[in-house]
Amino acid sequence: MSKIRKHYFLSEYCIIAEERAKRPSDFAVVANDGGKNDSQNCLFCGGAEENTPLATAVYKNGKIYLDTPEKRVRNWDFRCFPNLYPALSPVLGSQEQRENGLQAESGYGFHEVIVESPLHGRRLEDFSNPEISALMQVYRDRTCSYATRENIRYVSLFKNSGKNAGASINHLHSQLLAMPFCPPPLSRELKVIRKIEECPYCTIFDLEEASPRLIYKNSEWIAFAPYYSTGPFEVWFLPRKHVGFLGDCSDKLLFALGDILKTILKSYGRVLGNPPFNYMFYQLSESPEYHLNLRLLPRISINAGFELNTGSYINTVSPERAASYLREDLTHGE
Repeated sequence: MSKIRKHYFLSEYCIIAEERAKRPSDFAVVANDGGKNDSQNCLFCGGAEENTPLATAVYKNGKIYLDTPEKRVRNWDFRCFPNLYPALSPVLGSQEQRENGLQAESGYGFHEVIVESPLHGRRLEDFSNPEISALMQVYRDRTCSYATRENIRYVSLFKNSGKNAGASINHLHSQLLAMPFCPPPLSRELKVIRKIEECPYCTIFDLEEASPRLIYKNSEWIAFAPYYSTGPFEVWFLPRKHVGFLGDCSDKLLFALGDILKTILKSYGRVLGNPPFNYMFYQLSESPEYHLNLRLLPRISINAGFELNTGSYINTVSPERAASYLREDLTHGE
């Protein structure tokens, strides 16, 4: 029998309908991303630096460099540059405009690409521990770089991996959008959090650390299938320490985050056959009552009319079952 589950602390709902479930192997997706998979045409590969905008930050051997019009930095580890087709522009335009009761303003902000390896075809789960730790530090650096800029209220940091997850180029990368407004989902969360005496995410940590939805934990983080799961095999990552955004994270905390993220992605590969996925950081730099979290969602189901119509989700794999598959893999699969 299906169940309607409520979010931990928001008035949002999902439907767990396991009668419609598949085996984990049935979710495997055959990769078919077209010509932009070809390393010969890839704009993000090492050696193709002239084909992108000038880098705003280039990480090489533990140091940070900048491109200049006369010289592009080569042999880099991570490379950050403005998106060639930005959703937002760093040029301040006209102020708020109103017409017939409608409101608009200039699309001010920053849109950056973070290329995570010069080598085509690499996967995040194959990074060494120093590499994945260094990437988490890049995430922290780039978040802090934009969070303090004038008129920026939110930094969205996310990865699209695979065509079905929205990636137009099949080379390892993430994206960052620094925006002049706080997204409504975060605003709704913050409004509720401010009415609660204790941090709800700290409460969730205590609940899920010992629940059947726990998948893996290390000294600093837990990975679990949330009770309110919007899709099959969704995973949330929560730090034990209450921190509001990546800028508050120590190197130790970032190292542990890289470790647990890589562990879960490896298990995804074995259980689900390297599915396309998105992961998104939820963070607020100026609201210390918020609790940083990372959410990972494999794109193995489709949000259709019901989801669009209601804002609720039908999930065919209960989080308890998903956690058991991944937990068993981590126990016996390596």
